[in-house]
Amino acid sequence: MNLSDLHPPKGQKHERKRIGRGMGSGRGKTAGRGTKGQHSVSGYKHKRGFEGGQMPLHRRIPKRGFTNIFKKRYALLNLERLERLEGSEFTPERLLELGVIRPAPNGVKILGDGALTRAITVRAHRFSKSAAEKIAAAGGKAEVIGR
Repeated sequence: MNLSDLHPPKGQKHERKRIGRGMGSGRGKTAGRGTKGQHSVSGYKHKRGFEGGQMPLHRRIPKRGFTNIFKKRYALLNLERLERLEGSEFTPERLLELGVIRPAPNGVKILGDGALTRAITVRAHRFSKSAAEKIAAAGGKAEVIGR
């Protein structure tokens, strides 16, 4: 086998349709545009999404969704991650220093995913109910601090 034996699969290559080249071509006279109407004349242009005067699809479909500009954004941290860290006292500054969280505009929120086996003191801006219960059950303290 050599390169001269290669050829495209049957039906892949098509001849270009020659439009407006006489009645014998099958696409002469009106050149596939029909007889009358705005599409039939030369120089016809339409904008993207134009549907002939019908309300365009992008205006018909409902615009759903809502962005709450007052939403509070916290750096979230689970108890399982605190369990793996060294030490018994954790503050937002220390957590940032350790690289566990990223800076967040509204502070740190501790979530209750995972188990806690030792007594730790955690100072954060918010605690989920389960996180506060698990910290207390392990003999630690969950202290809420202001912003």
